[in-house]
Amino acid sequence: MAVMEMSAKQLHNKIKNGKPVFILDVRNSEDYNDWRIEHKHITDINIPYFDFLDDNEDAYKPLPKDMEIVVVCAKGGSAKMVAEILNERGYRVRYLTEGMLEWSQLYHPVIVSEQDGMKIIQVNRLAKGCLSYMIISDGQAIVVDPGRHYEEYLKLAEQEQATIIRVMDTHLHADHISGGPELAKYTGAMYHISRNEMQGADVISYEALEDNQEIEVGDVRVKVLAIPTPGHTPGSVSFMVNDRYLLSGDTIFVGGLGRPDLGGKAREWAQSLYDTVFTHIASMSDETLVLPTHYADRKEINEQGVVGAYLGDIRIANEVLRMQNREQFTEMVAGASGATPPNYEEIVKINRGDVCVPSDVAVALEIGPNRCAVHHS
Repeated sequence: MAVMEMSAKQLHNKIKNGKPVFILDVRNSEDYNDWRIEHKHITDINIPYFDFLDDNEDAYKPLPKDMEIVVVCAKGGSAKMVAEILNERGYRVRYLTEGMLEWSQLYHPVIVSEQDGMKIIQVNRLAKGCLSYMIISDGQAIVVDPGRHYEEYLKLAEQEQATIIRVMDTHLHADHISGGPELAKYTGAMYHISRNEMQGADVISYEALEDNQEIEVGDVRVKVLAIPTPGHTPGSVSFMVNDRYLLSGDTIFVGGLGRPDLGGKAREWAQSLYDTVFTHIASMSDETLVLPTHYADRKEINEQGVVGAYLGDIRIANEVLRMQNREQFTEMVAGASGATPPNYEEIVKINRGDVCVPSDVAVALEIGPNRCAVHHS
């Protein structure tokens, strides 16, 4: 009997529906430990594929006979081979068609809020921990921090019967390639980013956020207020929507702050982040719902499937937001950044328009988790 495939979307639907999933990841241990498929409904194990090729009987001992096994590798080939071996031994098995490559390109939209003539949708790129947003009112939409696969937002806008009128990036991303310029070009929408992020760049057409502090969408006049929040990058901006929702980019997360070291000026940018936290952020209400552009732990996804938390709860959980001593704050934030995002220098150049790469190179550059947060909670 031929082994059946499973698409990334089918796998996600199974997980989302609360069904238990057993994943056998056959990549090498280093790749598995760095980046894998995680969820509370998943039981996963890592046994490199060559253990099965070598007929190592110990490799079969941890595998269940009473539930389906989903075999995962980098691009699908090794998983199919292992799945066929398991199938011959009587296991119920499927394999992820294009492996982690396919999983890395899966986008999942979730409604954050739908009231007062406005809908906010969070689009979760699950494998990357990247979040983007669509704000919809009266048939018009603004997209914030879109991922590289701009077709996902075209499809979502069509489903919502909305026209995309503006596309905005909160900052110059370092862990993934922005779909902002391409989405704006395709839809005819205006692309916005901070002027401070694009110094010396002249290829990408944009309108500076500094020139548009209040941006409206739809007839209900939803105000999207651009707030300078430097620290992660010099031109980082957050958006306050209707005085209730803070689209915080990489400035503040559910469990931490944006790392300030990716420009080689960790202490200088950490000091900017201090000013952001204790000026702009400090004056915001505890009832502000923080909606970041990244997350690093699946525990940050709430029961509704949304990554977000009230600012008051984040303040309680995150000691650095209460650390008013500037020197202590700087030392903690500048010194706790950890491993840098893979290929971040090349990705920044692409997002500035300095270089252009073909699709296959873009895919390779983005593989792996995001590492844009410093976690303190």
